[in-house]
Amino acid sequence: MFNSIVLVKQVPDTANISGKVMKDDGTVNRSKLPAIFNHEDKVALELALRIKETYGGKVTAITMGPPRASDILRECLFMGADAVYLISDRKFAGADTLATSYVLSEAIKKIGNYDLIFAGRQAIDGDTAQVGPQTAEKLHIPQVTYVEEIISCQKDTVTIRKKIDGGYEIVEAAYPVLLTVLKDAADTRPFKAKRIMAYKNAKSLTDLEGMTEGNSLLYTDKLVHEYEEKNLFIPTFTMDELKLDPERCGVKGSPTKVFKIESVVLAGGNHIKIDATKTGIGNLIDQLMADHIFG
Repeated sequence: MFNSIVLVKQVPDTANISGKVMKDDGTVNRSKLPAIFNHEDKVALELALRIKETYGGKVTAITMGPPRASDILRECLFMGADAVYLISDRKFAGADTLATSYVLSEAIKKIGNYDLIFAGRQAIDGDTAQVGPQTAEKLHIPQVTYVEEIISCQKDTVTIRKKIDGGYEIVEAAYPVLLTVLKDAADTRPFKAKRIMAYKNAKSLTDLEGMTEGNSLLYTDKLVHEYEEKNLFIPTFTMDELKLDPERCGVKGSPTKVFKIESVVLAGGNHIKIDATKTGIGNLIDQLMADHIFG
């Protein structure tokens, strides 16, 4: 049996990013954008679920983000995750990869009991590919990046195929190990109808606090107890619960600053109609060769 922790992230739909969604401090105003499940993280979850199905064990998904990030944790439960945790605190806002990996590593230490940590190679909102490796460094465990396939899990080591320039490598790593996964490593499974029905009402602490607002008959502590009994409570880790150094979190712990973001639009030029004849195709090839596009 092998226990896995999967790092997942709710990201803004970068197809809609423009200068209007940037704050003055250079961070993204995520509330102005639709949020989606980072695809490579979903692939990482798929690989973890396949290991559980093959060898047994448990899959735990964690995410760091605002309260609405609990949406993708429900999706993790729909896919087959056994447990989920939300890491959320206003003091985490504006975190770069250094601050984010610090918080994630401390949350992983608190959860404990893991053999494998999975993460997507990178998130589409930053494209840094740094959070996974930095988290491994802070946990003092080995890491394998650009994972294409989990070949097998033995008692003491996992055998992996990873992508490299011009080909691939087969490597072995001792447990515990962190793996960052490529988007083409697997096709993700659809949500299971039974699990959607079972977990669609899973709530985080913030969700439950929202239910009590304006309703004097509901109490947060009682709701938490009720949802825990139904296995529908999504635990939330805050800065205080993780006992973190505030100087290493959020903007204070983030040396990286974004000064400008631009939306690049590729405009088309003149259009030329090509006749579907031998002469027309020949003229097209001649033009492409004259423009040094090929040939």
